[in-house]
Amino acid sequence: MSNPAEKPEVVALPAGPQVTVPVNSRRVAAQRVREARDRLTSTSGTRPAFDAELLRQYAQTRMSASYVVMLLVVATGVLFGLWMKPIVAGAWTVGILCVHLAIIRSCSRFLAEPISVAVTRKWRTRFVLLDLLYGLCWTAILIHPAGRDLASNTLMMFLMLLVIAVSSMLAASLPIAALAATVPVTVGIALDLVLNGAFDNYVLALLALAAEGYFALLAHRLHSTTLATLEARAEKDALIGELEQAKAISDEARHRAESANVAKSRFLAQMSHELRTPLNAILGFSEVMKSEIFGAHTVPVYKEYSADIHNSGVHLLNLINEILDLSRIEAGRYELNEEAVALVHVVADCHHLLKLRASSRGITIHEVFEHGMPRIWGDERAIRQVVLNLLSNSIKFTPQGGEIWLKVGWTASGGQYLSVKDTGSGIAEDEIPVVLASFGQGSNSIKSAEQGAGLGLPIAKSLIDMHGGTFTLKSKLRIGTEVIVTLPPERVMSALAPMTEEAPPMQPPEPVEPAMGADRKRVRRKSIMSAGTGL
Repeated sequence: MSNPAEKPEVVALPAGPQVTVPVNSRRVAAQRVREARDRLTSTSGTRPAFDAELLRQYAQTRMSASYVVMLLVVATGVLFGLWMKPIVAGAWTVGILCVHLAIIRSCSRFLAEPISVAVTRKWRTRFVLLDLLYGLCWTAILIHPAGRDLASNTLMMFLMLLVIAVSSMLAASLPIAALAATVPVTVGIALDLVLNGAFDNYVLALLALAAEGYFALLAHRLHSTTLATLEARAEKDALIGELEQAKAISDEARHRAESANVAKSRFLAQMSHELRTPLNAILGFSEVMKSEIFGAHTVPVYKEYSADIHNSGVHLLNLINEILDLSRIEAGRYELNEEAVALVHVVADCHHLLKLRASSRGITIHEVFEHGMPRIWGDERAIRQVVLNLLSNSIKFTPQGGEIWLKVGWTASGGQYLSVKDTGSGIAEDEIPVVLASFGQGSNSIKSAEQGAGLGLPIAKSLIDMHGGTFTLKSKLRIGTEVIVTLPPERVMSALAPMTEEAPPMQPPEPVEPAMGADRKRVRRKSIMSAGTGL
């Protein structure tokens, strides 16, 4: 027979540390990828959405300034009609007005169409061509009188600067359209002046080129400012969208948490009823069997078994009560029944209840109380539960022959404090947050023979937090543990201000009856005990 093949040894590689990428880094990386993709798909190097918005602003600006441009064209035509032949000036005026009307009509049609990448590219090209035609029309009229005399050159330079300034401002949202409208005018006039050959003309040509560069730079700056405004608005809209999405996610998570909390509360309520009903029977019958009410057991071991059953049932009932208390506290449904409580008396009563348990283990409990302390305003049941939890933990983890100190006194701020200090095994510093969490247990608790559910300290801390106090746990290994609970000065009865509201009446006021005869009033006010006696 052949031997079975040996299984290959599987060696588990150590898992490397997980690298968590911050949310901000992921957001920045996603933004860079989106910007790169937008630049590749855009014709102007910006986002396609920005291209459409810039074209929209260009169209709106041209339409809003249409009457100003028409006034400039008509005034120039009239001026040149006096300077040259009126027919030529009139023909030029009609032609450039037609070009201007074509631009306005194109802007109106663009604003009416839905925005898309293809539509944006088409209208961008159309606007550039129309502005180029617009600039050529101005070039045709401005170079006509050049070179005649100083007055004509001065007029030409003034009109050229005016046309360049207006065109640069109107087409600032579309810099290439601004260049298409102004460069032909500047280049045509500069060449015409240079070809005349006079020194003054050279100076005017340089001034024309300098003016073109200045207005081109100004248009570029305006375009950059507009683009920065659009980017800021886009980032704001994106941030608002992220906030709304995060709010929707948080609302959904909150609804789920509330549903889970309701389901947990219903489950705990149902299970508490289902568990307490058989537990009551177990505790009752085991108590009867342990006490041998109906006669002694034939086998003495049965009495020990019944005692174990009773003790286990009590432990399970206490555990159920702790779980229900913690669930009510976490759900915010635990209501404090506040009244005047003497902290020293509560601590002394708890010491008396657990004194027998401590004595059986050889543990000595010392009381250090300040006498004459006023009462505090709080829930006596909650404070008693806090003291019992802390004292029982100290007894549980203190070895035989150890010592426990119970201290009650004043705090520096005028409040009252409770301190439970033992000489037990202590808790490691890194395990303190664990033992303060629900169902959390330290290493010493796990190794101990008396294990619990890990709910005593969390319940005590939550109850003290509800009273507005502080819960401090200090511990060192092999030295001991000390828990200090403080209650604020506002809960000390001697520091409370008197109530300003009037107390309600002990008896309800008598109803006001309508005016009636004196005899009838006398009958109504007659005592019941004297009814029928004639008195």
